[in-house]
Amino acid sequence: MSHLLRKPVAKTGKVHDITAKSAGWSYVGFGLYHLKAGETVAEATGDTEVILVLVEGKAEISGGDKSFGVLGERMNVFEKTPPHCVYIPAGSSWSAIATTELTLAVCTAPGKPGRDAQVIGPTGISLTERGKGANTRHIFPIAMEERDVADSLLVTEVFTPQGNWSSYPPHRHDEDNFPAMTYLEETYYHRLNPAQGFGFQRVFTEDGSLDETMAVADGDVVLVPKGHHPCGAPYGYEMYYLNVMAGPLRKWRFQNHPDHDWIFKRDNP
Repeated sequence: MSHLLRKPVAKTGKVHDITAKSAGWSYVGFGLYHLKAGETVAEATGDTEVILVLVEGKAEISGGDKSFGVLGERMNVFEKTPPHCVYIPAGSSWSAIATTELTLAVCTAPGKPGRDAQVIGPTGISLTERGKGANTRHIFPIAMEERDVADSLLVTEVFTPQGNWSSYPPHRHDEDNFPAMTYLEETYYHRLNPAQGFGFQRVFTEDGSLDETMAVADGDVVLVPKGHHPCGAPYGYEMYYLNVMAGPLRKWRFQNHPDHDWIFKRDNP
């Protein structure tokens, strides 16, 4: 199995615990909890900032010396309602008490103390369409650069219809060369509808030094340390993914693969 493909380590509790160290890079961390009603989890943020995404279910959230009450609305991610999300700064802590079955994503990257803990969704997050034809997908931009809600983190949700492609045409953001490109590490947390489905993701560089194609199942995480990283949803199975990106500059600048950039130019004359 590819070292870039991370399977859940359990069915309940903390099912993903990906740190920058365990991923072999410098910025992005991703955790995921599956909790039952009444179960509690708490973590210190240390030198990282955190964006909590209530992927499914409801919970009483506290963090940064604030109590935000019970948050959450969608019980199934494929309802496509905007997610409830909370920003927690570095140098603090957070806790969650599940009030229903809960899928809670913990997105982390280096941060500095000083920002206020705050709810950053669903207000301000609306579903937008991107792409054309079989490249159409729908996006909840939770914390992209146009929202000044974090030091490092860029977080977004993407819904890819059955039979469609996403993160396509293939593109990369693996050089610290702003404004032409920014270096951003990235994780993909995948879900499939129906859950027994599968999808595909390829991570590859133009020089061929990295070229791995993975079949992803519901709940898998794919690491993208460099290179291009398109993914596809087979007919009959809708794909969701939660992206976490971070690097030395909180901006998303990428370049399409030179062999496939004609597709973007054709669709965006």
